[in-house]
Amino acid sequence: MNKLIYAFLMLAGMTLAASCNSSTKNNKEKTVSKTETACSGCASQSCGSSTPTTPSIDASKVSVVYFHATRRCATCEAVEKVSKETLAKYFNDSVPFHSINREEEKELAKKYKVDGQTLIIIKGDKVKSLTNEAFLNARTKPEKLEATIKETIESMS
Repeated sequence: MNKLIYAFLMLAGMTLAASCNSSTKNNKEKTVSKTETACSGCASQSCGSSTPTTPSIDASKVSVVYFHATRRCATCEAVEKVSKETLAKYFNDSVPFHSINREEEKELAKKYKVDGQTLIIIKGDKVKSLTNEAFLNARTKPEKLEATIKETIESMS
């Protein structure tokens, strides 16, 4: 019975993540475009530069990367918020966070085989997806997502 419930929750999470692409037509979230440089890899706060850049992810250390679409729903925003807060709380921002618009950074999305909203933790050749857990828990059980992010980073360090 537990396996059936888990399978249902995983399917629900994937459906929710997929629905974020089209469900937010009126979202006015500011996102860094190719003509703006993101401060510390964070697409939610532009530093005002007009130099096009592709975010650089240092493979020698653990990094948290969130790929999102231009239009974002409340769950998409919650995934980013919980991820950032977790890094600040447990790692004093020593683990970099990159918020990347996958529609604008297509080469980077292709490199990590991303075609939807995706939360991954990277170190070297290791890539661990927390997408399902993120979309299932970011809004309703943020403490559960926080614990998952923390445990995953610690296991990869």
